[in-house]
Amino acid sequence: MAVREVLKMGDPRLLQVSRPVEAFATPRLRELVRDMTDTMRHLDGAGLAAPQIGVDLQVVIFGVASNPRYPGVEEVPLTVLVNPVLTPLTDRMETAWEGCLSVPCLRGVVPRCAKLRYQGFDADGSPIDRAVEGFHARVVQHEVDHLHGILYPMRMRDFRNFGFTEVLFPGQDLRDD
Repeated sequence: MAVREVLKMGDPRLLQVSRPVEAFATPRLRELVRDMTDTMRHLDGAGLAAPQIGVDLQVVIFGVASNPRYPGVEEVPLTVLVNPVLTPLTDRMETAWEGCLSVPCLRGVVPRCAKLRYQGFDADGSPIDRAVEGFHARVVQHEVDHLHGILYPMRMRDFRNFGFTEVLFPGQDLRDD
């Protein structure tokens, strides 16, 4: 198991645009995905982007079965998504609370596209093409934002809906972000 350090908001590497992956099914890419998966699971994350562990490649992982940080959300299959492209399938936006491993202990309300299509590849280069909505769509957008140097507070419209998890949700065991 290789749990990597997650960069925190303020680190300039989180603001960079990531490079596309050019070679699939390589030992380096497999090791990166394994480290990202180990790190995400260790921290009870819903997703993780390569830039969050200091790697400037267009690789994200996400997946939720049962997660104490996100109680009651629908299941999202564990997915490795390389060189993603997002296409909105509606103009409708939904707002919901988000947290981030790079913005620990804080939550904020973020507007996101309600339904979208994501395309890209898995680590072996096989194509992925899915239409999703709800929490699944939110997680994909959040993680892909990291590839463009965007952290969720940059998407917020009202900072009255931003604060420390323990203050916003007293008595709930949402753990550290």
